[in-house]
Amino acid sequence: MTKETFLLLNLALAFYNVGTIWAHEVDIFRTWRYLDPKTFKVVQGVHWHKRSYWVFVPVGLALVGSIVLFWYHPVNMPVWQIWVAFLLQFLSHLLTAVFWGQWQAKLSTDDRGGASPYLSKILKTHWIRTALITGYGFMMLFITVQSLSK
Repeated sequence: MTKETFLLLNLALAFYNVGTIWAHEVDIFRTWRYLDPKTFKVVQGVHWHKRSYWVFVPVGLALVGSIVLFWYHPVNMPVWQIWVAFLLQFLSHLLTAVFWGQWQAKLSTDDRGGASPYLSKILKTHWIRTALITGYGFMMLFITVQSLSK
């Protein structure tokens, strides 16, 4: 696989993740507010079951790809660009581990469902994760355009 192809695959993964995070931001989490506690448990259970392959695998591959880019990238790609992209992704993962992941885990055991304060915290702050992942996607687009146009 050429370095340019590897870069394009990273770009594709980045924008897959941008689409996923925006689906969560504008629809999935916000819709949960309207569910009664019993329906909430069913919907969230289905969501949690599916997220391993439609969220975790692509996010994990994108993280690995952003790390591999430090060593395997087009020659004309400045390393500072790789660092910016990686740091956007790393910050998203760090904040997810510290905040959103914790709140989602607590939300899964909260009998209040859509009325949970954990869902409220997610709704008030999730835009930060959305911005970081979107920023990563656009940084990858910038890197790709810059690298392939030279």
